Amino acid sequence: MNKLKYLLLILILAACNTPRATYDYDQNVQFSTLNTYKIYPDLRSNLSQLDEQRLLSVLDSELNKIGFSTSESPDIYLNFYSSSYEEPSRNNIGIGVGGTGRNVGVGVSGGIPLGVSSSYLRLTFDFINVQTDALIWQAIVDSPFNINGSPSERENQLRAMVQKALEGYPPNKK
Repeated sequence: MNKLKYLLLILILAACNTPRATYDYDQNVQFSTLNTYKIYPDLRSNLSQLDEQRLLSVLDSELNKIGFSTSESPDIYLNFYSSSYEEPSRNNIGIGVGGTGRNVGVGVSGGIPLGVSSSYLRLTFDFINVQTDALIWQAIVDSPFNINGSPSERENQLRAMVQKALEGYPPNKK
């Protein structure tokens, strides 16, 4: 029974650190015909130059796995950009003062946050049709990101985010 408790705790903690993704796409596009890409010419990723190079390398590797190749006359442009944000700790201690007397009640309370806030990175991936210059597929991935991590940790975090994004490609048209 003790082992089950620890296993459940580990699964919950692991689930909290996995990337979350949302997807959107143009329902009129035949995604099976798209197999070449090129990075958007006017890329502005908001990442450091080293992280941008890591992400480009990861993207190339992961896109090749799903059948894409780079081309000078591509089917799609791939654009990506990032933003970071802090999520405050959800743990806090409540302190309250109150009193009553003869049908009168007064209360004051407040919360004191415990722990530190978490740093998150949001990556948005856009597939843009080269012929029409229209957005045809988009993935937005949010994940905890250790800005002070080692280069290999950062690359692994970026790889997990790219893999999560590409789970939604090609879209399942319903």
